[in-house]
Amino acid sequence: MAARSGNRKYGKGASRSVASAMRRRKHGTLKSGKGGRVKSRKQAIAIGLSEARKKGAKVPRKKSS
Repeated sequence: MAARSGNRKYGKGASRSVASAMRRRKHGTLKSGKGGRVKSRKQAIAIGLSEARKKGAKVPRKKSS
């Protein structure tokens, strides 16, 4: 059964951005804050989604606390 593309939560641009962030984390070039290296998988995903949001990709809004 094929996945429905009509009601996707995240767009293709968002998944590309997250994949890029994960790749940079793996190579050790993903940084956050004042030059701190990112080692956490979850943090890398969050950075990728944030970058996608800035580019205007289809990404749901952040939950406000």
